[in-house]
Formats: sequence, C-alpha cells, structure tokens
Amino acid sequence: MSQLDSMLRKVTRPARYSGGEWNSIVKDWAAVEVKVALIYPDAYEIGMSNLGLSILYEILNQSPHVLAERAYAPWVDMEAELRSADIPLFSLESKRPLREFDIIGFSLGYELNYTNVLNMLELAQIPLLASERTDSHPLVIAGGSCTLNPEPMSDFMDLFVIGEGEEVILELIEVFRRWKKEGTGKKEELLRQLCHIRGIYVPSFYQVNYHSDGTIASIGPIIPDASASIERRFVSQLPSPATHPVVPYIEVVHDRAVVEIQRGCTRGCRFCQAGTIYRPLRERSHDEVVKAVDELIKNCGYGEVSLLSLSTSDYSGIEKLISTLGQRWKGKNLTLSLPSLRLDTFSVALADSIQGRKKGGLTFAPEAGTERLRQVINKSVSDDDLLQTMTTALERGWRSLKLYFMLGLPTESLEDVAAIVELVGKIRKLRAKAGKPRIKVSAATFVPKPHTPLQWLAQNSTEELEPKHQILKRGLRKLGVAFSWQAPQMSLIEGVLARGDRRLGPVIRRARQLGAAFDAWSEHFNYERWQRAFDEIGLDPHFYAHRERPLDELLPWSHIDCGVRMDFLSQEYQRTESRQETPDCRYGPCTMCGLERWEQGCRGKAQGLGARLST
Repeated sequence: MSQLDSMLRKVTRPARYSGGEWNSIVKDWAAVEVKVALIYPDAYEIGMSNLGLSILYEILNQSPHVLAERAYAPWVDMEAELRSADIPLFSLESKRPLREFDIIGFSLGYELNYTNVLNMLELAQIPLLASERTDSHPLVIAGGSCTLNPEPMSDFMDLFVIGEGEEVILELIEVFRRWKKEGTGKKEELLRQLCHIRGIYVPSFYQVNYHSDGTIASIGPIIPDASASIERRFVSQLPSPATHPVVPYIEVVHDRAVVEIQRGCTRGCRFCQAGTIYRPLRERSHDEVVKAVDELIKNCGYGEVSLLSLSTSDYSGIEKLISTLGQRWKGKNLTLSLPSLRLDTFSVALADSIQGRKKGGLTFAPEAGTERLRQVINKSVSDDDLLQTMTTALERGWRSLKLYFMLGLPTESLEDVAAIVELVGKIRKLRAKAGKPRIKVSAATFVPKPHTPLQWLAQNSTEELEPKHQILKRGLRKLGVAFSWQAPQMSLIEGVLARGDRRLGPVIRRARQLGAAFDAWSEHFNYERWQRAFDEIGLDPHFYAHRERPLDELLPWSHIDCGVRMDFLSQEYQRTESRQETPDCRYGPCTMCGLERWEQGCRGKAQGLGARLST
C-alpha cells in the first residue's frame, strides 16, 4: 500500500484510484463465494456516471454470497506508473488485483472504448484472447448496448450478456456458484451450463462462414447446447431503483443523483439504436419515483436529481410529478434536471416549472436542418414548431440554447446542410429577455447502428463529410455561433466496429499493440494506428462502413434477437425514401414491431398508461 501511496502522489486526480468513497462497499473477501469486478473501460469520471454499473453494483452487493468491486481505465500517467512498477491493475474497494476475481464484467457502451478493454486486460496481467486463458483465469464477460453486435469483441470474451442485466446477472451468478462448489474447475463445462440461460451468448460455441466477397454465409452453433438465436433479455417490470450509489470525491461528468423514471421509447426515430434495444416502454409509478428521490437525497447528499429516460417529457403525468417533488422539497435547495426533452413548447414549459432552477440553457436535438430530412428519420418536427419552441424558451428567460444535429443522414444533400445554417440564423434573430440568444451547435456524424432501420445504410465517407463541415464552419462563423463536430476518422472507426464481424478481433488487438487507447478522446485518437492495423491484417474499413448492404445480406448480428423483427426494420428502412411517418405506438395502433410475440408481451401501454396492450 505504501507503494500505491507513493504512486498516487505522481498522478493527476489520484482520487480516481483511491476508493473509499461514500456508499462504496467493502466485504470480507474470505466470507463470500463469488467475487465480481465491474469494469467501465474509460476514465473514472466517465464510468462513475454510468447508471447500469451502479445498478449492478447495488444488486450484487445485496447478496450475502457475492461481492462486487469496481475498476476504471487508468489515465495515461497512472498506466505508466503501473507498468513501471509492474503492479497489476486492481479494484478500488479492496485494491486486489483483478486477476484474483472470479468474474470480470466489462460494460461496453461505446465502440471506441474497445482498445481500453484490451489495455485493461493487459494491465491486469490476464491473457487477451479467451482461447489463451486457462481454467484458473477469471471468467471475462461483457454487457451493454454494444453487445447487441458482440462479434468484433468475440475473440476476447468468454461470454456476452445480451440485453438488460438485472435478472440475468443473478442467474449467471447462481450457476457459477454451483459450478464452483462442484469443484471440477473446467471452464468449458461452466460455459456449457451458462449458454442455457436466455440472453447469454458464448461466441466460442458458434462458427461464422464467409462468402468469397467477404460477406457472411452463415452463423451457427457448433455444439448442441447452444441455441441458433440468442434472445435479448429485458425485465418486464423495472426493479427498485438504485438509491445507494457511490458518491465520488471528485467531480464526474454527471455529478448528480439519478432516478430512471422510465425505460424505453416509442417514438420510433429511425436512426436511434436505444429506441430499439430498450423496448418495450416501462414506467415507474409516481410514488416510486418520489420515494427514490427522498432516499437518494438522504443517502447521497446531492442537491440535484436527474429524472432520467430516453424522452423524459413523454413520461405520463410528468407535470404532476415535478409539482409533487417541488412542493415536497420546497425551500430545501433541490434542483431537478430533465435530460432528453422533446423539441416542443411543452418541454420548455416543463423546464420552466422546475422550482429553483437557474435559467442558464436548454438543449434540444433537431437532428436535421429541414422538415423533409426530419420526416425521413421519422422525427416529424416542423420548422414552425421548432421556431415556436425557441421563441417560447427565450420569452421565458432562457439565455442560451445548445442544438444537436447529425450529418450523413439518408437522402441528405448539401442543401439540407446549408439549411442548418439558415435555421440557426432564424433562431439567432429571435429576441431573448437578456438580448440576443447565445447558441452553440454540435454536429455529429451519423453512424448506422445494428438493430435499427438504417443498419443497411452506407455511412458517409470523409470525402463526403468535408464539404458539409465547410458549409457549417463558414456559415456559423458568420453568425457568430460556436460550432463543434466529431473528427470523421473517429466516426469511421466507430462505424466499422459497430457493424463489423469477428474478423475485426485481430485488427482491434493490433491497434492496441500499436498504442491505441482512449480512442474516444480526441487528444488520444490516432487514425494512423488503426489504418496500419487494417493494412497489416488485410481488411478494408470501407467494406464495413461505406458499403450499402442489400436487405437480404446476412448481417454479423443476425443471430442476436433483439425482439424487434427484421422485416419491421426493413419496412422502416424503405419508408425513409418516401418520408412516410410511422406513428408513435404509445398513442396509436400497435406497429407490430415484434415484441408482441414475446412471452412478456409489449408492456409499454400497460404500465402507467392505462391503455390497451398491443395485440
């Protein structure tokens, strides 16, 4: 420990590694049967803002048979110190090496963190390849949204948890406990038992065959225990919210308490992966949310609570909930934050109703500069409605606006891009109470994601993006509007890893060998490393990112059943050309997306909505 103390004096933000935070849990190592390390493969201040790991940490530590501890990617200065001293990467709670845990679970929420996963395994002194790990090594698993296409990381994981983890993680732990008591120690036998759990995918039990043109010919199991299709797990009813989260010593990205008020979204934006993979919609009751806020304030001491969902203003009775919380905590310095607000005047009124909130800024995502292009992606917000929302916000005293757009959407033209400048110019002319509004514009490259209607689309190349960036740079500079964008090369690698197959494993490994890490951070991303890795392995990134895929092509994730039918997604894809709207099934008829065939059914309308079940 004295060596660690000495090391922490040499690095930035030593509290990233010190542990001992409020609500962190340290159990007697010898008194529990299963030791789990929960890992977020990014810096501490990013990982500590991840709600999923916080939920699993609380669930696992409630069991007397299990301990769960945390680890995050050490920053480059700490990595250098660990390597220099030959100290294996350790957990925050007990400071034990990760290699001593039974199970190591990675949360994969962003493709550009993949090299961090490999770097952390290196630092933990655990073999990178699942095939090279022995029965004495920890079981290395992964969950999170990226595992809906697990193939690019399949070389490195013993198994993937597909979907929501609250129930399946306990089932996995129980099988692991029994296997450990049996004392055979054969990981192969453990994996054979685990693959029977719905939602668990063991990639070594499957074989992928390819056509001569590089497309996939077949994906299938090579042992009788494995299912031909892996069903995404979801909980039919949201479990109790995590109300004892670990409170960090240093400021993190989302430095506030969080209550997930609903999960899922019914709006059906065609670009949105979360809107597909978190279906069906499930709401918490008002009483449960109020109770969770009370407990969070008591247990954490935060002065701000975020009411989290994919579309917070769609939550049933959201005005009443905010009013109830406002009255309950009146005069006690509680601030509510509402992420993911719908782009309409109702959302402005909602934000305006929060007591004690300073009217600094509002964030909205128009996504596209024209009504036509918003119709293409099934986000039908008219220019008039958009401008009325901005007018209302400024009239009510909001001083600044942040607007998010995407470049590279299907059917997009340079005129659509120029329309972003025109739209921002109109907003710029609106009068706020305090004078001209302050506006920031951010433009991300659209990256088609698996299990969305646009999964077949060709991603924009760097050459296609360059004139679009120039239009926005020049136009917004003239307006005096701040503009930020993502480097096209980062978007390219994200797109390749998002829709790639298991042949990318050697590319990821070679990129890591060449020094790739923290690729999600622009100051650390190095495209040349990735380019060299692709060249050496003999794969073309453009094959994965810039090729429009025919609807009958077998996709790398075709064996992963997310619950939404492929024919529904293809119908939605074909509707982009005609700009045909698909109504929100929350207020209209069932769209027959596929969830109605599952045992639990589509619960979205049943929970908190009082409407009929779809089919």
